[in-house]
Amino acid sequence: MLLFSLDPHCTFAATLATALDETLAPHEDRSFVDGEHKTRSLVDPRGADAYVLCSLHGGPVDSPNDKLVGLLMFAASLRDHGAARVTAVVPYLAYARKDRRTQPWDPVSLRYVAQMFEAVGIEQVIVLEAHNVAAFENAFRCTTLHLPIHSVFEEAVRGLVAEAPVAVASPDPGGVKRAQLWRESLQDRWARPVGFAMVDKRRSEGLVSGGSLVAGDVREMTVLLFDDLIASGETLRRAALALRHAGARQVIGCAGHGLFIEPASQVLADPALQHILVTDSVPSFRVPALGPLHGKLRIVTCVPLLAQAIRDCRDAWAR
Repeated sequence: MLLFSLDPHCTFAATLATALDETLAPHEDRSFVDGEHKTRSLVDPRGADAYVLCSLHGGPVDSPNDKLVGLLMFAASLRDHGAARVTAVVPYLAYARKDRRTQPWDPVSLRYVAQMFEAVGIEQVIVLEAHNVAAFENAFRCTTLHLPIHSVFEEAVRGLVAEAPVAVASPDPGGVKRAQLWRESLQDRWARPVGFAMVDKRRSEGLVSGGSLVAGDVREMTVLLFDDLIASGETLRRAALALRHAGARQVIGCAGHGLFIEPASQVLADPALQHILVTDSVPSFRVPALGPLHGKLRIVTCVPLLAQAIRDCRDAWAR
């Protein structure tokens, strides 16, 4: 196999390569004065099973658009030069939140991204904790592998909750299935009851309403508030306040991807949230080292989960 990483600032890629007992394949990314780029493999891709790692979050240097175009161009080049298969390994998938029309003449951006992937010959896409799994799987016509992220948090939260009564909560109705799956997994692994709750939230034209109604009993429980991502942090904060008002003993926020768009560092410093856990799918470069969020933030690696998925794909292809 060939494993490429298109993000020169990403330490995640080197760790992933080590976990797979592979070396990152070399490539050239040449920029021109007008902002265009030329990206090419520096090894012969003919007949190779190629994996291209590129998390499509914005920053610290390139925008999601820059990264998306770079991924598409590089994948097309690999196919053009004879790669047998190209798999896009996309820990964070940009535009996944826009999976349906909510306003007249709205785009369905997730579907358009899927069409671009397929047009350049990407045959397989691996994604961590998509915003809406059903929408993600339905948007793509190539092979998709969705990796739920909750398993990477289980050991980390065990040390935080001890033997206290625990519930898993969704911060909005759209995340109910995600939270329920984690609840079921925890009950099986821990062999003890785990409660469930949901906080009401609605969004229209970018404005959030609701967020104070809690369905489910959380009194005197440690609540694991689970979402796919953290952007401004306002959804998580509102839900945590509602859960504490409903009697939760403490609330631990868990999310697959930590974007931490301003003013997240101030919003998530709210004492309603005891701890914040995210994976390393997005580097936490927006969190100030001495800011109020830093002390309660814990980064849990998703490298073993992703490495096993790639290993399984590689072995299946070899057979």
